[in-house]
Amino acid sequence: MKAKEPDLSVTIAGVKLRNPVIAASGTFGYGREYEGLLDISGLGGICTKGLTLDPRPGNQGVRIYEVHSGMMNSIGLENPGIPAFIETELPGLRKLGPAIIANLSGSTVSEYVQGACLLDETDVDMIELNISCPNVKSGGMTFGLEPETAASLTRQVRKAASKKPLMVKLSPNAPDIAVVAKACVSAGADAISLVNTFKAMAIDINTRKPVFENVSAGLSGPCIKPIALRMVWELYEAVKVPIVGIGGIACADDALEYLLAGAAAIQVGSATFAHPPAMNEIITGIKAYMKKREFAKISSLSIRKAGNLK
Repeated sequence: MKAKEPDLSVTIAGVKLRNPVIAASGTFGYGREYEGLLDISGLGGICTKGLTLDPRPGNQGVRIYEVHSGMMNSIGLENPGIPAFIETELPGLRKLGPAIIANLSGSTVSEYVQGACLLDETDVDMIELNISCPNVKSGGMTFGLEPETAASLTRQVRKAASKKPLMVKLSPNAPDIAVVAKACVSAGADAISLVNTFKAMAIDINTRKPVFENVSAGLSGPCIKPIALRMVWELYEAVKVPIVGIGGIACADDALEYLLAGAAAIQVGSATFAHPPAMNEIITGIKAYMKKREFAKISSLSIRKAGNLK
């Protein structure tokens, strides 16, 4: 008898995705950049490039730097600003098919709140509050390192964007990421995504200077996966909202590790740069794994929920 097709759909904070694979913020532009390189309509969701209230030109100097088993970036949240995004980018994004998650960032609380108000009146499906970007000199990661500041910002954005589900994206650079996560949930976060890039550094031995003008930059790619996976595993016990796992996911096996660890969905970033169809292949691989083992739905994969490991 032919095996029943597994149901790959997941629901995150009331938003239904056709599968658990989401394009990570900052790695997929606004969708159109990858048209023709992969089946975008087959993705579960798309996180927009980081959005700020006003346009930003981004950082100067080197922006991308390859390292062993990963890459570093110092883009600096280059974006057209939220009003321009709503007018010129969002209509095209909506036509692509996947759920749209607007990644919201800023330098001040006021910028975050004003941006949230604007996005709340659009047809994006969810807001991802970015309190974890290490590549800007003010704002970004500053808000995500301590529970008090993270909770305060989350609370104010939650109030400003009362119509949209709110997912908070955490920094692995926080002294205690579980404490920060719990503070955000207490302040109104409907879901948590983690991790953003690790703060890192590279030096050019020929110039004897740091590679990046900001000295530090964000490290991503396969090299961070074991650490990010451990953080997702630990956070599962700390919060009772959906967790979206991020960090070094390049193939279906990587994604499955996060889902087994308790993540409700995953985001793929750096892998798309090296191999644009990676997300489509990950979806196919997850489906094959479930079909072979007769798992009916994504939530059945979690070894935490199944009680196989404590």
